[in-house]
Amino acid sequence: MATVRNPAFASAATTRVTAATDAMPSDSGGLSQRLGGGRAVSTSAVWKADPMSVTLRHLDAQLLPAWLERSRAEYAKDLVATGQSPEDAHRQARESMARSFPSGTPSPGHAVFDVVDDAGETVGYLWIGPDTSDDAGAWWIWDIAIDADKQGRGFGRMAMVLGEEYARARGAHTLGLSVFGFNPGARGLYESLGYETTSVKMRKRLG
Repeated sequence: MATVRNPAFASAATTRVTAATDAMPSDSGGLSQRLGGGRAVSTSAVWKADPMSVTLRHLDAQLLPAWLERSRAEYAKDLVATGQSPEDAHRQARESMARSFPSGTPSPGHAVFDVVDDAGETVGYLWIGPDTSDDAGAWWIWDIAIDADKQGRGFGRMAMVLGEEYARARGAHTLGLSVFGFNPGARGLYESLGYETTSVKMRKRLG
């Protein structure tokens, strides 16, 4: 599962989900620790799915600098894959991360989670928070990645669902993301979760 990135820098489709955030299963078949709006919430939740489960665990502050470097490097790699020069891609990635993490700390409302499997192993990460609009209820999945050797097991889907719960518990009424054009598999996943395309960027090479 490839990363999805900042709305200002998406090179393919921008999607947003509204109804899907209200279409969660009941506690009897889904969340064993449910994030609830208007009350104190735990720092992690577990989505139970047979035979695996996933936990979102807040990233240790001591690990944030290394995560920032990883996320920045992966974003630059994605931008190069869309045709940008390495120099422009790395500059854009640095500027984007600097806006979201001034002085190396998350902007208000933003959270970075490890995605942890039921054996306690970190299998990826999720970065979620408000989008760049003036609408406090409009949230964004800024980045999600599942390690290559852990893909295909449903971890990304379960992390996305937990992200919806986390956002809703904090007043979100929509959740958006961007997906690069070279990743149709990820786009299919997001559509299956209820995301709808709201805009598409296109480009033609002229030699």
